[in-house]
This record gives sequence, C-alpha cells and structure tokens, in this order.
Amino acid sequence: MDTGRQGTRRPAGSRPDSSRPTGDRPGAGPPDTDVAVVGGGPVGMLLAYELALQGIRTTVLEQLARPTGESKAGTLHARTAQTLHRRGLLEAVQPGPHKARYSRGPVPFHFGGMFELDLAAVVDEGPAMVGSPQAYAEQVFARLAEALGARIVRDTEVVGIRQDDDRVHLTVRDGTGATRTVTAGWAVGCDGARSAVRQLSGIRFTGTPAGVGALMGEVELLDPYDAPAGWQRNERGWTLVWLNPYGRSRVSTYDFRGPHPDRGAPVTLAELQSETERIAGRPVPMASPRWLTRFSDAALQAEQYRSGRVLLAGDAAHVHFPAGGQGLNLGLQDAVNLGWKLAAEVRGDAPAGLLDTYHAERHPAAAEVLWNVRAQVALMNPDPRTDALRDLFVRLMHMPQVNTYLSGMISGTGVHYDTGPHTDPLAGRLTPDLPLKTPEARTGVARLLRAAKPLLLDLADRADLRAAAAPWGPRVVTVTAVTDAPPADALLVRPDGYTAWSATDPDHDAASLTAALRAWIGEPAAP
Repeated sequence: MDTGRQGTRRPAGSRPDSSRPTGDRPGAGPPDTDVAVVGGGPVGMLLAYELALQGIRTTVLEQLARPTGESKAGTLHARTAQTLHRRGLLEAVQPGPHKARYSRGPVPFHFGGMFELDLAAVVDEGPAMVGSPQAYAEQVFARLAEALGARIVRDTEVVGIRQDDDRVHLTVRDGTGATRTVTAGWAVGCDGARSAVRQLSGIRFTGTPAGVGALMGEVELLDPYDAPAGWQRNERGWTLVWLNPYGRSRVSTYDFRGPHPDRGAPVTLAELQSETERIAGRPVPMASPRWLTRFSDAALQAEQYRSGRVLLAGDAAHVHFPAGGQGLNLGLQDAVNLGWKLAAEVRGDAPAGLLDTYHAERHPAAAEVLWNVRAQVALMNPDPRTDALRDLFVRLMHMPQVNTYLSGMISGTGVHYDTGPHTDPLAGRLTPDLPLKTPEARTGVARLLRAAKPLLLDLADRADLRAAAAPWGPRVVTVTAVTDAPPADALLVRPDGYTAWSATDPDHDAASLTAALRAWIGEPAAP
C-alpha cells in the first residue's frame, strides 16, 4: 500500500547516514530513562503526558528551579482545542467557567492586525478559540504527567549531548555548577527558541532574519484611561495595550525601523515607556514592571526535526513573530503528533519509517505558519504606503472564500497530512467527533481516543474488517457503532485523532485495511 509518505523508509530505530554516532559503544544496561524531554514548558509537559500515557519512562529536564508563572501566550485555536478534547484535557486547561466560550456566534479575529476574520466559519466542532494562559496549561500537563509516572527534574540545564547506537548521553548542570550525566533512549528538545538541544546536536536553524524590534511587558499604567488602549498603528509603529485599570496591563511595541542591536540585553521600564511614548506621541506613565522582554520577527525553522535519537518540538523547532497566536498551538500539536510515534519506537513495535513521519507531517505545518506570519508582518508595516494594501485586504477578508482560507490557516483547521492513497478522501484529516451508539453505550470518537490508542471504528457492521484487524489484538481498539450520516463504512483513526484509512468505496476492503495497519501500527502481535 502506498501510504503517501515522503523519502526512503528505514528500519525502525535507524537514523540517516548524516547523523551516525561518533561516540562510545552502547552502554551496558538500560538507560536512566526511555525518553528525556528537555524543557518543561507547555509543549514539553504535554509531550511528557503523551509518553507517560503510553507507559513510557519519561523524564523532563527543566533548567528553571521553579515555574515563572509568565504567560506570553494564552489563546488556543480550534485545532488545538479539538486535539486536547480527544484526550479529555480541554476543560482542564481553561481556568474559570467554560460555557461562554462555546458560543456559535461569529468569532472575530485578526490577520495582520485587521480584525475582519470570522474564525467560527471554519469550525464544525467545539469552540473556535479558548483562553488558556500557557503557564496554567503547563501546570495542568505537568500534574497529569507526574500522576502517570513521569519525573520532572528542575534546576537542570543540558550542556552536552552525545549519541551512541542505543542511547543519548546528556551532560546536565545544576544551579551549583555540579555536572552529571543522564542517559536516555531518546531525547526531545522542547527548550525554546535558543534550544541547547538543537545547537548541541548541530541541527541548522534557518529562515529570514529580524527586521522588527518589539518589546513586551506587564506594567501598572498610572493614567490608564489616557493610555493608547487596544491595537494602534501609525507611521511610527504599533502599540498594543491590553488594558487593566485595576492592576498590571500588558504593553507591547513594534518598531519597524529595525531589530534591536543587542537581542539579549535586558529590557528596562524606562526603555518600554520611552518606546511606547515615541510611537503613541504622548506621555504614557507606567510603573511596577514585570516580565519585560524583547523579541523580533525573525522566522526560523529547524532544517530537520530529527537527528538520530534526538528530536525537536515547539519553539526549539520553529520560531516566528507572534502574529495570530499560532506558536503555542503549533507546538502543542507537535507534541501530540510525536508522542504516540515515539512511544511505538521505544516499545519496539513501530513500523519502518513511522518516526520519520513526524518531520514529514509537522515540518510543512510549521513552514505554512512561518509563511503566513511573514505576510502578516509585511501587512503591518506602518509606512503609509501600506495603507492601500491593508484596505484591499480588509475588503478581501469579507469574501467567504478568503475568510475560509485565512481562518483555516490561523485556526489550524486547514491541517491535512499526506497519510494515504489519494483515492482515500478522509485519510490525513482529523476524524470528526462523531456521536456513536454502541451495543453497550452512547459515546463519541473523542472519548474513545482518550487512552491514545489506534481506533478501528466499524460503522457498517463489517465483519470482514473486524477480522482483518483481529491479529493486532489489544494494540488497536475495535468498536462497532452506528451514527447518523456515517462518513464511511469504517475508519482507522490514529492516536492523534487523524484518519489513517477509511472504507469510503469498495476498493477500500480488508486487504487495504491490513496494509494500512501494517504501515501505521506495525506487524501484528505474535500468536
């Protein structure tokens, strides 16, 4: 069966010639942990949960001694919400009451700072957007991962990496300067834009350089009702103020004259206030700063998401200007795509080439985001000569086809993986959360995926398909159910919720299901 995967397939656990190890012979005995997740942000913690859910020994190595509590991002778009729903986590990551977030009315959103999109138009399931401060989601994922047996080791910085045939040696340093070695079967860098894992593994990070200098921080505005609230653009740049007259407000500035000369220099309150006042053209007094930072519009991506036994996810794999709140969503979807594949590799039952589909699927998804963010930055240029272009885009976004296209990119609902023959119209698309009635109970697709196991959903009482899946035994959950307007006779659903195969016409028979099971699940269990 042609699964549509790109590149040459290799035996499970092998690596490209360019990343063959140069270190010592494999060590004696098992490694300290099956997987070391480097970086304990929301992406790393969700990946740890996904691996622990599969019974994989997982250790998170986090440089910070304690969480900062800072949330640079707080918006979960539709595809991320749908993905978390398939683990039963969507409600958990939302502080406060949730019902108001499920309104079916329009959901205005912006493209390039123009709030003319309606995200609800492309969402058939669940909320179009939910609020979830990343620090809160990180704590939720960490707590659940630990409950499943994952270890979280803080005050631990990775300063060296060496690979053998069967493990990765991580040199780590604590806050006292003491070093030690942690061995892992695999290591995943979820350690942010300046990823030590990426740099130590020699993975190239390429793209377009910075052209914008941006500042952000939380401050007390001393005259809040005279501050430039909201998103304001003029010929000098942008100010973005999320106003809170009773506490700290979040303030950002975008300077299109060029990037900051020293990207790593600490930001002072005086600098943020001066830049805000320069762009606003009037005094904006502020005090009590917190979480001051600088960033740019550099759009960079790892050329490969895997080098031997080292992989990357989240900002370690891709960074871009925060236009549209897409970065955190991109990383969380990386984690769910990678988790089940890496778990299969650790267990030893992964089919050849399965782990390589992580790069094949997620690298193009991130490249698409970097592309649309570059376009948004160009549209946000404060030069008055851009005004006509912005006016044109406003008119275009009112056209349903344009709204569908741009909203699908921002929300992630347009993601479609190349997973199977082109004759299968459902392969590679997220399986809808169909309401199901089984002989035992009423349920739904999302609920059946909470354990992160592959699912064969028989919607037409196809005994031949159930018999074909029987050799895979407990590794594949087989459910016979009925639903209104079934999209196919049967669906093979991956643990991340995407359809691997469907019986939508007579050509999709038991033989094609068997081929799909071998391609995505591996060989059947021994009798």
